[in-house]
Amino acid sequence: MAIEYVAEPFRIKMVETIKILSAEERAQKIKEANYNLFNLAGEDVYIDLLTDSGTNAMSDNMWAGVMKGDESYAGSSSYYKLVEAGKDIFNYGYIQPVHQGRAAEKVLFGTMLSEGKVAISNMFFDTTRAHVELCGARAIDCVVEEAKDPAKRVPFKGNMNVEKMEKIILEQGPEKVGLVVMTITNNSAGGQPVSVKNIRDVAAVCKKYNIPLNIDAARYAENAYFIKQREEEFKNKSIKEIIRAVFDCADMFTMSAKKDTLVNMGGLIGVKDANSPLILPIKARCISYEGFTTYGGLSGRDLEALAIGLYEGLNEDFLKYRIGQMEYLAARLDDAGITYQSPVGGHGVFVDAKAMFPQIPYYEFPAQVLAIELYKEAGIRTCDIGSYMLGNDPDSKEQLQADFEFTRFAIPRRVYTQAHVDIMANALINIKERAHEIKRGYKITWEPPILRHFQASLAPIE
Repeated sequence: MAIEYVAEPFRIKMVETIKILSAEERAQKIKEANYNLFNLAGEDVYIDLLTDSGTNAMSDNMWAGVMKGDESYAGSSSYYKLVEAGKDIFNYGYIQPVHQGRAAEKVLFGTMLSEGKVAISNMFFDTTRAHVELCGARAIDCVVEEAKDPAKRVPFKGNMNVEKMEKIILEQGPEKVGLVVMTITNNSAGGQPVSVKNIRDVAAVCKKYNIPLNIDAARYAENAYFIKQREEEFKNKSIKEIIRAVFDCADMFTMSAKKDTLVNMGGLIGVKDANSPLILPIKARCISYEGFTTYGGLSGRDLEALAIGLYEGLNEDFLKYRIGQMEYLAARLDDAGITYQSPVGGHGVFVDAKAMFPQIPYYEFPAQVLAIELYKEAGIRTCDIGSYMLGNDPDSKEQLQADFEFTRFAIPRRVYTQAHVDIMANALINIKERAHEIKRGYKITWEPPILRHFQASLAPIE
């Protein structure tokens, strides 16, 4: 099903030279990296899809803002511009900058979670889950069942299973549920969107049991674009109006601004109520972990660029192109009979490695197998969103089996062209043709106790 590639709503003003290693060189490099894509040097990667976080191309206006950044330690003009932009877009009373999303989680979650508590989400991503566990709490996923079938096409596969969520609240006891987190879009489920109706339903349950609702807002603009396309109530609303409708439902948000706000570094915490008792401990923890409240671990130039990027990421022409890139790659995979989480998500294509390698069990990490093969095939760096990333049970220490074995093609914003996307598709097609020849996966030879996939060493199973 060929579809037309959506032309870029920008022109290229500066380029960066990248090199292409030979197949022999790539095989040696991945071996030296202990078969962990995070251990590769960036210069040894041709197309880098490891993450869309902080890897975006900033605009001329954002770079101009970098030159205007006010580097005052306290109360810089760049800080006030950022706060004004945040309040305008989200309509929240308090905006706190931090250096990235996991910093927002570290600062906020420590005020709400502790030993014996649980947190519930439509799906936690890796660092969010880790910050729940670092507080001594336990993370519980409640994504809708449709998300667990990659071939099934429904409009909002990122939604919370509200009935299951309420059942868990009653089983655990409302007093034990420290936080509910709505991840938009739902990264671990394949970048799948969440509807406003679902967020409203979740908010109603949270209000019923007096449980705070937090939005993990890393890809809030892409989620708003999907809502505009797929939810009847919002088809004639602006992206900004949709964002207001979403954030009106929650009490707070945490954001990695390195995604939809197009910057290379930055994050935010937002609290709806300007008089919330949460604000004082947030400020105290920010000062301890990030720096003074008016810079939050960021330089003035970062604050300035972020204030501009918050608005640029809402542009509908940009979002049409952005989602169009994913749809183009997905259409090529449809033609080749390659399974992915469908319909395609917002920030990447999540290829079903379990379908590609049915002979490889989850404990030999089929998604990591595909990621390694992609690097060897074409110098493409992706990552595992499967059992390898999920890790071990925090209590039993046994390997967990993920609902999905995805290899994620996380495509940076405003970076790669149609020709690059075609290389991605061609590499997958070539691997599919020889997938039956790969009989075994990988074993872990060393791993840290938490977030192991960033550092672990692996070896092929002979």
